Amino acid sequence: MEQDLTTDLCVLQRHLDGMLDRVQQNSLTLKRLQSFEMRMLGVNSLVELIEFILEESKTLFDLDIVSLTLLDPKNEVADYLSGDHYRYATRPGLLLLKDEQIFKTLFMFSGRPLLGAYQPASHQCFFASLPSPPASVVLAPVIRRGRFLGSVNFGSLKPERFLHSMGTDFIEHLASVIGVCLENILNFETMRRTSLVDPLTGVNNRRFLEQRIEEELDRSVRNREALSCLFLDIDFFKRINDGHGHQAGDHVLVTVAGSIKKQLRSNDVLARYGGEEFVALLSQSDENISADVAERIRATVERLRITVDERGIPATLSIGIATFKPEQSSGRKAAAELAKELIQAADEALYRAKNNGRNRVENHGLIDDAAAAVTVAVQS
Repeated sequence: MEQDLTTDLCVLQRHLDGMLDRVQQNSLTLKRLQSFEMRMLGVNSLVELIEFILEESKTLFDLDIVSLTLLDPKNEVADYLSGDHYRYATRPGLLLLKDEQIFKTLFMFSGRPLLGAYQPASHQCFFASLPSPPASVVLAPVIRRGRFLGSVNFGSLKPERFLHSMGTDFIEHLASVIGVCLENILNFETMRRTSLVDPLTGVNNRRFLEQRIEEELDRSVRNREALSCLFLDIDFFKRINDGHGHQAGDHVLVTVAGSIKKQLRSNDVLARYGGEEFVALLSQSDENISADVAERIRATVERLRITVDERGIPATLSIGIATFKPEQSSGRKAAAELAKELIQAADEALYRAKNNGRNRVENHGLIDDAAAAVTVAVQS
């Protein structure tokens, strides 16, 4: 009898020890989750949020695979990420989808996470950009105000890691926090875009250019690389408005802006300067490179076939170029002053292009004080 009691006490002690270990583990996990949430709530951009989710959640939950799927029917998310020079299309673990039907089909409108064995037919698109498929998965929909924003997806190489019978409260809570953060960031990006983007053409506005050009000049000095400015103007634009109407003029502006943008790199800057004028900043581009780019843009616009109400509207561009090339010098100039000179020089070259017959490119060359260095606020 005494031996049986001793055995029962030992079993009870082990059981209590196990419960205590689980309580301690759960407490530690809760603290880590709270830290994760607080840091996630503090990110300042969509790029930071994406990287935080993909990298930090893998470490926090000891996962083999993490992916994030975002619903982007109007390419707004893609535009935000491109604007920050983020290569979203080649980022492993990130997928942008245009149609929410896959979420409705998979989650059956319940909004509940799915756990269990990996099923290629249903789950492959959520892990397609990753090197190897998981053995077991968690797919958690990210929903705000009854609308799908996407899903956060966890994978493990262990078949027993995620089972259908497991509880989902923890996952649902995490997905809710991600949903709040994602909604807030998207709202912020929309406001930022609205204030710095021309609503008609969809390219940056003059305010954005005035902020960005000094940054580009600072970078040019730090990296000892040339920076070129193109000043572009649609020829005889008043005739288009007078002869075809202002709606036709708007259509020409949108079409030409889109054509210019396609000829530029993702790290170049294009802004609508005012009316029918545009300015482009070409980083790492000297006089020869910028002249080639400008001529390619001019020829592309000239070949456009723009029609409104079945009437063709010809469009051409006159383009002026100026280049800043930092050299070793004892001279000093403020970035704002140099920015003004660079745009003015490109504008003067544009004026020559207009006077010399339009639909042409004129190159000012290096601005007068190109050898002077910019006073850079940020340390190299």
